[in-house]
Amino acid sequence: MNPDAAHETTAAEAVMEAVDLTQSYEVSRGLFAKSATVKAVAGISFRLAPRSTLAVVGESGSGKSTLARMLTLIERPGEGSLRLDDVDVAEADARTLRRYRGEVQMVFQNPFGSLNPRQTIGKAIEEPLLVNTSLSAPERRERALDMMKRVGLRPEHHGRYPHMFSGGQRQRIAIARALVLRPKILVLDEPVSALDGSVRAQVLNLLVELQEQLGVAYVFVSHDLGVVRHMADEVLVMYLGRAVEHGPREAMFDAPLHPYTRALLSATPVADPEAKKERIVLEGELPSPFNPPRGCPFNPRCPLVVERCRVEMPPLASKGAQRVACWVTGVEAGATVTSG
Repeated sequence: MNPDAAHETTAAEAVMEAVDLTQSYEVSRGLFAKSATVKAVAGISFRLAPRSTLAVVGESGSGKSTLARMLTLIERPGEGSLRLDDVDVAEADARTLRRYRGEVQMVFQNPFGSLNPRQTIGKAIEEPLLVNTSLSAPERRERALDMMKRVGLRPEHHGRYPHMFSGGQRQRIAIARALVLRPKILVLDEPVSALDGSVRAQVLNLLVELQEQLGVAYVFVSHDLGVVRHMADEVLVMYLGRAVEHGPREAMFDAPLHPYTRALLSATPVADPEAKKERIVLEGELPSPFNPPRGCPFNPRCPLVVERCRVEMPPLASKGAQRVACWVTGVEAGATVTSG
C-alpha cells in the first residue's frame, strides 16, 4: 500500500486506465429454451497509479473475477477501453497483446491449483521467462533464484515440487512466478483467502514489501474488507457487475455512502471489543444475472429504497472524495455526475 498515492490520477500518470469495461456471455438455458445474455461486468471505469493498490470488493457473483480476467487479458473486453502505456489493448492485435500480457500478471486464489504438480518450482518460476524473453538458461535460473529470495524461499527449494510446500509457501511461489517478468501491474484474485490467519498476515506484508521494492501496482480482488483496509489505496465496490461506489480507502471506511457498502462494512470484524457497531443485515439474495431488477440493481435489498430506485438506474456520481451510484445518497444529495 502506498500512502502517498493520489485518488485522482491523470491519464498520463496512470499505469492502467479502464473506461466503461463491459463483458457479456450468451448462456444456454436448455434444448428448447432461448439462450440468455448475462452481463457479468457493466461499465467499469478506473485509473490505476504506479505503486498504488486498487481493491475490488463485492459478494460472489458481483463480477470481480470476470473483471480480473479482462484486466489480465485472459479475456478481451466485450466493450470499452483498456489502456496500458497509452495503448488500447482491448483493440490490439495478437502481437501487441503478447507484448502487453507480460506487463500484467495474475496471482490466483488457489496456489496449488495454479502450479503443475509434475514441474519443479524452479522450472515453474522460470517458465514465463522461457516463453516471453530471450534469456539464456543460466540467466533464467539466476532471475528465478533472485525472485525466490525476494519472496522468502531458499535456493534449495528450486528443485522441489509443489506438494512439498505448505499453502503459504505455494502462494509465495505463485507470487514469484507472477513477478519474475517484472510486470507493471499484478492482479491478485483472493490471494490469501485459502490461508490461515498468521500465514495470511505474512503474505500480505510480503506483498507490501514487494510493492515498495519493485514499484508494481496492484489490483486486489477480495471479499475480505479487513484485508482491503490493510492493503488498499482506493476501493471499488461492485454489485451485480456494476460499480456502486469508488473512492479512497479512508473515505470509504470512515464514511461509506452507498447502502451496500455500509452493509459490507458492518459485517467486518473490528479489533476493539468495546467499539459499538451497527450490524446491517441485507434481506434476500443477490438477484439473478439472467433477470436483473429494473432500475438500481440493489433496490430489492436496499433499506433506503424509494420509487425512483425501482425504475431508473442511478449514474456513478461524484460526492466529495467518492463516487456513488445511488439516488438517495448520491445525485439527490448534491453529487455531480461523472463519466469515470
